[in-house]
Amino acid sequence: MREKIIIYGGGGHAKTVIDILRSLDTWQIAGIVDDGIEPGTVISGIPVIGNGSVLESLKVEGIHSVVNTVGGIGDYKIRWNVFERLIAAGYDFPTLIHPTAFIEPSAELENGIQILPQSYISSAAQIGFGTLINAGVVVSHDCHIGKCVNLSPGALLAGGVKVDDFAQIGMGVTININVRIGAEALIGNSAVVKSDVPPHARIYAGQIWPNPFSHRDTNPKEYRKIA
Repeated sequence: MREKIIIYGGGGHAKTVIDILRSLDTWQIAGIVDDGIEPGTVISGIPVIGNGSVLESLKVEGIHSVVNTVGGIGDYKIRWNVFERLIAAGYDFPTLIHPTAFIEPSAELENGIQILPQSYISSAAQIGFGTLINAGVVVSHDCHIGKCVNLSPGALLAGGVKVDDFAQIGMGVTININVRIGAEALIGNSAVVKSDVPPHARIYAGQIWPNPFSHRDTNPKEYRKIA
């Protein structure tokens, strides 16, 4: 008999998680809990069964597992606050891995991780609690990813990259070998990161970090010629 699980959060990411759970066929989805959606609303065939006030009664019914589908893009605290509430309520957080993702046997995954389609986690990589690895992400060998990190679709991490707690990495970002991304940093879509990023820093979409012209008296044509 499949174990029951609830989904906390009825936004767009919930639809993705519902499809992952269905593809795994090891869980029975008991319903969606959401603080802002009317109970009885149906999302991808799954009903909203109430707000956070029902967590205690669901636990009494014997449901012990939950998936956090609150995104928190741009503000990790939104997603982390949900985790804290669910931890306080005594819930378990299974790690969900889409069947098309590939995880090397030597990789280490903590609880509450979600790995979406076509992602690759390489040898000796370590992924922290509650991290979201979106579709088409590459986490190369010996990477260390902290807790509640968000790796957006198509992010590419070279070997030995460290991403500290609560950092958010945008779509199509490329991070060079052995670079460290500080805690709570935000890396915009398609940025190229060649050196360490301090905690709380913001790298804007399409930016090369560090700026190759910030310390040189040259022009872009000259730089491209010698690069």
